[in-house]
Amino acid sequence: MARPNIAEVRKLTGEQINEQVNATRRELFELRFQQATRRLENTHRFKEARIKLAHLMTVQQEQQRSAATAASAS
Repeated sequence: MARPNIAEVRKLTGEQINEQVNATRRELFELRFQQATRRLENTHRFKEARIKLAHLMTVQQEQQRSAATAASAS
């Protein structure tokens, strides 16, 4: 799993970001489950998934703030 470029994430719609956030959270759950059952081989995937989730959530917050600002300005 490659880290997403933040510029690429900013081009996504709100719905696409929500889907990716849910998929990344599901992946983190599966990684924790694999670790608990001692089947996890690539431990570096935790860090990559957390970084990806942080990028997605940051862009999601930015979009929400800009939408709120635009709504209040109208």
